[in-house]
Amino acid sequence: MGSLGLETDGLDSDTYLTLGIKESGKGVFGAPRILSILSSLLEQSIQKNEILLETIQDKGTATSFHGLRVPPISIQKYIDRMFKYAGCSPSCFVIAYIYVDRFLQKTNIHLTSLNVHRLLITSVMVAAKFIDDAFFNNAYYARIGGISTAELNRLEMKFLFNLDFRLQVSVKTFQIYCAQLQKEAAEGHQIERPIKACGIKESWSNQGDTTAACAPTSAR
Repeated sequence: MGSLGLETDGLDSDTYLTLGIKESGKGVFGAPRILSILSSLLEQSIQKNEILLETIQDKGTATSFHGLRVPPISIQKYIDRMFKYAGCSPSCFVIAYIYVDRFLQKTNIHLTSLNVHRLLITSVMVAAKFIDDAFFNNAYYARIGGISTAELNRLEMKFLFNLDFRLQVSVKTFQIYCAQLQKEAAEGHQIERPIKACGIKESWSNQGDTTAACAPTSAR
């Protein structure tokens, strides 16, 4: 799959500079801000929806993306890890966010502490394959995500079928999501229609960041 060639020149440059999708040309290096904004958005949604799900005593439906226990790595560190080792473009994380949003709407499941990591690694990998000219294979992404290649292969197919292979993202849709993310960064609260989520633990493996093991899944 080739690049979508998402152009930002004719759009709101300030939005893309804020998210770190477009370089400022001033020699600023490091992780783009989109990474921390995404993790913050997910974590805020988690806190809100965890209370809601506990109130209605709903544990949610177990899927192939659900692990038996919460992985010992926070959302922020997991996203940072993907950016560091996968080398995908910052735009990939916006596209991945759009894909996860579509997936949750189509399946009507809740994003939880047990499935968020697998959905992230799968969506980022699919996004990289679709919009980046160069990307790593599934085996490499599986190592980054802390799961087996066989499992990631299965997750990719389930993810794609649930999206009806609808991977194209128009420039207008991309711009709308970026504007929502910029609003999240500026105002520090959830966007109007947040991702459904519940519970995530802020922790990291004591064995360093060479692996990020996920627990076995509870459904296949």
